[in-house]
Amino acid sequence: MRLRPSTLFGPLVALLLAACTAGGDITRPIPTRFVPAAQSPHRLVVMLPGRGDDLDSLTARGIGQMIHQQWPDADVILAGLTMPFYRQGRAVGRLHDEVLVPAARAQHYDQVWLAGISLGGLGALMYDRVYPGEIDGMLLISPYLGDRSLYREIQAAGGLAHWQAGPEQAFTPETYQRELWRYIQRWSDRPDRSRSVWLAYGDKERFRDRIGLLATQLPADHVFELPGHHNWTLWRPAARTLLQHARQERRAAAASTGN
Repeated sequence: MRLRPSTLFGPLVALLLAACTAGGDITRPIPTRFVPAAQSPHRLVVMLPGRGDDLDSLTARGIGQMIHQQWPDADVILAGLTMPFYRQGRAVGRLHDEVLVPAARAQHYDQVWLAGISLGGLGALMYDRVYPGEIDGMLLISPYLGDRSLYREIQAAGGLAHWQAGPEQAFTPETYQRELWRYIQRWSDRPDRSRSVWLAYGDKERFRDRIGLLATQLPADHVFELPGHHNWTLWRPAARTLLQHARQERRAAAASTGN
């Protein structure tokens, strides 16, 4: 992987979700907490919270320790990229400049992954859209994927394979949803990207329709629909499931190549 400093921005409009919103001081750097690997680190996982969570809640949930149970060679950075940073319109650019670039400079990693829950899953997708090729994989848990109106437009067209997104536009608060789905649509021609994305969500998710549309762009064995709603009762086992299966695939790939 490679990371380069950039002034590109990753704007996002405020999301009108029926949930509480974690705060944050956008005049200060994105708050982070480093959880070092249990053994010699070979990869980095940056975890992004959902709308109602922050750095302290990610820590209290033991997400860093859960990642280490499955990936003991991973340094973990919990990033407090909360809603105020998205509302500022520079969440993705700041994530790049304040978290990922400094981490890559401090330590060489063979792989860098983004993991995100709900709003954080959207943040991970937006990062890969704005900074293509900078991360090696994504773990998406119940990602928020925009308004239902655009989903209905895509469904009316017969799905992503037939949907016409229209002229490509700059990635702005007004266009990000259409451009995000255009980017996901292109995964059909990019098996390298779709094979590096893992998705888990609940069978009672309020965003299940849009998440299911994303799932059509991924290998079937990278998608897990689990029993549950859009909350931590689902998200903890979902994170564990993705980590386990991504680890197993990596081991199988290494065995097949003799590495």
